[in-house]
Amino acid sequence: MKIMKYILFVISAVLLVGLFSFKSIDGQLLPTKLRITVIDGLGNPTEGAEVSIFENEKDYRAGENEVAKAFSDKKGRVTFKDLKPVSYYIYATKDDMTNDGEGVVTAPLDEGKLNKVNTVIE
Repeated sequence: MKIMKYILFVISAVLLVGLFSFKSIDGQLLPTKLRITVIDGLGNPTEGAEVSIFENEKDYRAGENEVAKAFSDKKGRVTFKDLKPVSYYIYATKDDMTNDGEGVVTAPLDEGKLNKVNTVIE
């Protein structure tokens, strides 16, 4: 019986140490992510759209100091990781289509979650 209690104690201690050592650099347990799905005016996913995100409207309007940039996959998706839980301005473009004026700012992101938004390019 003593051995069983000892084994349970050791297992519990190892699990607790493991749980508290899983924090990321900024103290979050899970990273804050933003998945943007780029769709055309008919609601179809748009592959190969260049998507940039900005933390403020001034940088968005000037097209500078982007937080991150990526290209959408065949499902029209781009996922940005390790973000601050704030609102982001989205600029998406492909060929002569953009999302200018089509819901370009997100709500503040939920910390430690995968936040999902769509943006329309026309």
